[in-house]
Amino acid sequence: MTCPLTLPTILTPKKAKRVLVAMSGGVDSSVTAALLKQQGYEVIGVTFRLWAGNEGQEHAKACCGIDSVEDARRVAQILNIPHYVLNLTEVFAKTVVADFINEYAMGRTPNPCVRCNEFIKYRVFLQRAEALDADYIATGHYARIIANGHFRLLKAVDAQKDQSYVLYMLTQPVLARTLLPLGNFPKAQTREMAKAFGLPVANKPDSQEICFVEGDDYREFLRKRRPDLVKPGPIVTEDGKVIGTHMGIAFYTVGQRRGLGIHNPTGEPLYVVRIDAATNTLVVGRREALLTREAVVGAVNWICGEPPKSAVRARVKHRYRSAEGLAWVEPLDGRRALIRWDEPQWAVTPGQIAVFYDAETGEEVLGGGTILSVTTLVGEEKHCQALSPLSEEAVR
Repeated sequence: MTCPLTLPTILTPKKAKRVLVAMSGGVDSSVTAALLKQQGYEVIGVTFRLWAGNEGQEHAKACCGIDSVEDARRVAQILNIPHYVLNLTEVFAKTVVADFINEYAMGRTPNPCVRCNEFIKYRVFLQRAEALDADYIATGHYARIIANGHFRLLKAVDAQKDQSYVLYMLTQPVLARTLLPLGNFPKAQTREMAKAFGLPVANKPDSQEICFVEGDDYREFLRKRRPDLVKPGPIVTEDGKVIGTHMGIAFYTVGQRRGLGIHNPTGEPLYVVRIDAATNTLVVGRREALLTREAVVGAVNWICGEPPKSAVRARVKHRYRSAEGLAWVEPLDGRRALIRWDEPQWAVTPGQIAVFYDAETGEEVLGGGTILSVTTLVGEEKHCQALSPLSEEAVR
């Protein structure tokens, strides 16, 4: 796949070097700020207050909680840089959290970190950077950006920490204004640099949970926020036999085996193979029923700024931790694309993100989009629903 080699004038950086760094209070963003200051940038630290929770009770240990704000403030003091806290709780609730709930309500499995990057960490953050006359924004993500006629997004050198998957939605104008200093370092070296800079967060554990879901129990979160989602319905086999009752489709995901409360007389494990929101039904089947060769994705972003003229070869990752599979990716109308994998993929799930990497090296992000529908090997299409209202807005 080739991209235009002419660099638009709007992407030409200014001469100044003021940079806003998104500081979550963790080791990665703290070292990002320290490195950029060391390199001569005028660094301004910004921490987002994203979630107040129920009745104003924040989850203190979350990446956007009270403790993290205090950690970021301490690091900024040590680095002697300005630090601001932006209250974005309203926009976060209306975009990221609302999308999270609505997607589960429709039987899809969302990725809130991707939505947060799209609507908060880059869109809103870049707007604030403009207001402060900053030339760049920077985050602690593990990925790389290089300029070669156009801006290219590459995987981090540390394959275990690579976060290019959650940055697939970045556009050329955003990439032109974004710095990702950690993409060339392994995580172990980041911690060593934090110690060398004298930062108190050098040994702080990485965040492993959804920042607005305390204890990482998304089902309990949904119950509290939307009691109406507790709506029992039938669990049926692929041939239509009712074998159980579910508590509400929002509490299940494609590929799930545990917690179904059903028994298969044959002793063979049964998995959720389809979620039918229209009839409030869970369909279960054998593991092989989850094998997929084709999927349609929507709200597709092509990193180079325009879709290819024809189908391209790519390595496609359909979940953050899934292996990449070689495929043909064919652009369709309406910012959609058809993925045809060479080999069957397991549990490709509507609502998740499919990201396309170059086929030759697998290092460069070509683009990606939200999985709308999949076709199993038996030819039965599942979850061919429209995008949620939030995603439709993103398409426009």
